Parts: sequence; structure tokens; C-alpha cells
Amino acid sequence: MKKQKNEHELYIQKSNFRKVKIVVIQILILICFLGLWELAAQLGWIDSFITSSPSRVIAMLGDLSKQNLWLHIGTTLYECVIGFVISTLLGCAIAVVLWWSDFLRRVLEPYIVVLNSLPKIALGPIIIIWVGAGAKAIVMMTVLICLIVTIISALGGLMEIDEGKILLMRSMGATKWQILTKLVLPGSLPTFLSVLKINVGLAWVGTIMGEYLVSGAGLGYLIIYGGQVFKLDLVMTSTVILCFLAAIMYFAVALAERLLKRK
Repeated sequence: MKKQKNEHELYIQKSNFRKVKIVVIQILILICFLGLWELAAQLGWIDSFITSSPSRVIAMLGDLSKQNLWLHIGTTLYECVIGFVISTLLGCAIAVVLWWSDFLRRVLEPYIVVLNSLPKIALGPIIIIWVGAGAKAIVMMTVLICLIVTIISALGGLMEIDEGKILLMRSMGATKWQILTKLVLPGSLPTFLSVLKINVGLAWVGTIMGEYLVSGAGLGYLIIYGGQVFKLDLVMTSTVILCFLAAIMYFAVALAERLLKRK
């Protein structure tokens, strides 16, 4: 018994050490990348006017912080989170409805495939006409980009539940609602968590794409403005901020995944 306990403790220690090692290596890779980038700019290996550099990005951050940086960050973050939440909830709900109705799923499946292949940016002018210019158009663009992928991914997870288990529950007199809530949804939890991770990236893509089309504030607006006036430090700084915000959002989803898996 004592030997088993020691082996278990040793396994936990190795697992924790591996996690720490992964984080340390990730941080070292980032530090090396930034250091090499700065060194290449300082030594003239690359043109810092075109590629910028970490020191120039930090200087630009200082300048932006004295102006409306938090307004732009808040605007983009708000649009992204709203679009992410709406598309995830709506997409998962539609996936459940399609799982529930085999007839409806077969009818709508070709349309879902076609809509998924449609370049959403082509709908930009129509979206502006429908909902007007501003945050509503950007959120709608985000929803359109995330929604179909959410439906397809979530539906795939629902359909992968073992048919034998479903038949077993039916033979025991379970209703379709009980099969859904007791078997299908819990069994599809890993898929739903994967959908959240996918939607983090897609939501940011949709938000910036929407801000490219119509925006008066936001990080996408700063990127467009910086490109138009050849302030590439502004473009790179806005891109770095976007990466940082996307990473925070991803880690928040990963943390939620860990908490759910512990239950």
C-alpha cells in the first residue's frame, strides 16, 4: 500500500514537473524570438521601419497609452466577446436542434456546407446595409464567421455518441430528452470545449475583419490607419496587443475546461 502511494506521489511530481517545463520552454521561446527580433533590427539585418522592433513597439505603447489606447482595446474586446458568446450559444443550440430532428438535419445539411464555404467578407456591404455601420455590423460579422463552424463541430460531436448506448437507454424506456441530457450532452462536452477554443481564434478574425470594413475605433481601425499613413510601428503594436488579448481569452477558455473536467 505504501509502495503504491509513493508511486502515485512520484507520478504527480513528474506530471507537475512536466507542466512547469512546458511553460518555461514556452516563455523561453518567446524571449528568444523577441531578443532575436530586436537584435536583427539593431544590427540592420532587417529594416526596422518595415518590421518594427520590440523597443519601437514599447515606445509606441507608451505614446498610445497617453491617448485613446484603452478605448480601442475596450471597443475591440467588447465586440469580440459579444460575437464569441452569441455565435457559440446559438451554434450549439442549432446543433442540438439538428441532432434532435434527423429530418431537419438532412434538409439543412447542404445549405450549411454551402454557407461554410461562402467568403463572409463578401457579405460586408450587405451587413452594413442591414444593421448599419458600427459595433452591430462588426459583431454580426464575427457571428457569421464563427456560427457555421460551431454548428458543424458541435453537431459532429453530438453524432459521435455511441449508438449502442443510445439504444440501451431507449430499451430501458428513456425519452429522447433524457438521452440528450443524460448521455449525449455530457458525452459531447470535450467537443464543446474544443469548439470554444476554435471560436476564440475565429472571433478575433471576425472582429478585425469587421473593423476593416467599418469602424471608428478599435485595434483593427488602428491597423488600417497605421497602414494608410505608413506608421508601421502602430500596425505592429496593434497586432502585438491583439495577440496578447487572444492569448488571455484562450487561457480563460483553457481554465474553464480544467474546472469543468474536475467536476
